[in-house]
Amino acid sequence: MRIILCLFLFIILTFKLNAQDIIPAPVEMNPGSSPNEKFSINKNMVIFINTIEAKPSAQFLSDYIYKYYNLRLPIVTELMKIGPRRSINLIIDRELYPNPDKYSVSVLSTTINAGSPSPQGIFYAVQTIIQLLPSSPVNTEKLDVSTVEIIDYPRFAYRGMHLDVSRHFFDVNFVKKYIDYLALHKLNYFHWHLTDDHGWRIEIKKHPKLTEISAWRNGTIIGLYPGTGNDKIRYGGYYTQEEVKEVIKYAADRYITIVPEIEMPGHSMAVLAAYPEFGTTPRTPTQVAQTWGIFNKFNNVLQPTEKTFAFLEEVLTEVMELFPSPYIHIGGDECSKIWWKQSAFAQKLIKEKGLKNENGLQSYFIHRMEKFVNSKGKTIIGWDEILDGGLAPNAIVMSWRGEKGGIAAAKQQHKVIMTPENSMYFNHAQFMKDDSLTAARFLPLKTVYDYEPVPAELTTKEAEYIWGAQGNLWSEYIANPAKAEYMLFPRLDALSEVLWSPKNKRNYVDFKKRLNTQFKRYNLLKINYSKRYVNK
Repeated sequence: MRIILCLFLFIILTFKLNAQDIIPAPVEMNPGSSPNEKFSINKNMVIFINTIEAKPSAQFLSDYIYKYYNLRLPIVTELMKIGPRRSINLIIDRELYPNPDKYSVSVLSTTINAGSPSPQGIFYAVQTIIQLLPSSPVNTEKLDVSTVEIIDYPRFAYRGMHLDVSRHFFDVNFVKKYIDYLALHKLNYFHWHLTDDHGWRIEIKKHPKLTEISAWRNGTIIGLYPGTGNDKIRYGGYYTQEEVKEVIKYAADRYITIVPEIEMPGHSMAVLAAYPEFGTTPRTPTQVAQTWGIFNKFNNVLQPTEKTFAFLEEVLTEVMELFPSPYIHIGGDECSKIWWKQSAFAQKLIKEKGLKNENGLQSYFIHRMEKFVNSKGKTIIGWDEILDGGLAPNAIVMSWRGEKGGIAAAKQQHKVIMTPENSMYFNHAQFMKDDSLTAARFLPLKTVYDYEPVPAELTTKEAEYIWGAQGNLWSEYIANPAKAEYMLFPRLDALSEVLWSPKNKRNYVDFKKRLNTQFKRYNLLKINYSKRYVNK
């Protein structure tokens, strides 16, 4: 192993900040001594790996080069098979760095060397190598790569992006594309928002009505909420458990953990359409929601009965058996307390349990579900409303109502994922006058880029509980993949740099310059993005 590393890994003596056109900007980069010095990739080359653990990353790189440049590079595991040919070398050495996500890339005139102590680190190195390749169609007899030396690692452990598939359903093919977009930007968590008032999107075999009834609505509002009418078109869809497994494996091959979200106790109108007995008004007919917003007129809140808890435990059991993720998101947001206030059972339970009010009842609900999830070896994540009435002992807080929830949770020594609406909600318009229907709020690229996940109010010790941050893409006004991509790009680039790059090396002017190269890459990948940022 050490002999191989002596052959392939480099020693970097000095560095200077020069992120060139890589997004997110690497920690350290040293361009080659001559701008004319290149490494040429051609059909006679191979990709060498020193361990089978590097095979998925090598295959990813080989497939990418073949798909976009029509050059197929074979993967070899023995030095003797390289012979006189040049190679891209992907080396995993557990002793290379103490940080498993750290990697190095050295492009010399004779070879490309990448090293990391872990398979995911090598995968991140591959994503950097991909960004060193030509960003536009080229003569595929060879691909010229400028010489450079890089050492890189992420600032935050949690680097997430969310996709809401309840309001509008996206098929497996697009979900896989979405995961690829995250991988290109070195994100490592995909928050899959699978259930809400507007549709249930995951097969639960013990409760088939969730896909027979809850996955379909009988119409959707037209225009911006509260809308100008209803299209009266039946709409819906869901993922089978086999499809879910397929997506989970696809993400795992890209070192991305999927965090599934099953909403409770609010945002449950779709559940109540199939199982009204779990609501506070079981005799009142309920339909899957056809409009957006928080509901005080239509019941969407689960009644905290033993039957409801048993139902949720059965649902979560199937979900946890599917998802290897150690984290299960249980929602907890925007629970309209009016339904518990009007419920004799809920009021009686508040008194019996010695709870202060309906916030206390929500806390009781979340505590119950956390205890069950913990018993299965998993940890819950919830929106910051789970702080109201008292935080569950082991919960991770996703702070969306500004930063106050995240600050409070960090002070209580709970892990926090920062995702404040005013900086991280990509369903908001990118421009004051956008060219498509969006949520009636404004989130320009610079606001995303300037966001700092660690609040200044926290002490150094408290700041350690800021696990990372996440962008969210809610789909009320995003009905198709092209619109999803338009809302995602280039704000995803800004998010990736916030979460990966060192804070003191972020530079918006330089970032915008690098975006022009990234836009060419998006053209190559056939990604729809907001063209209004080009050359600005």
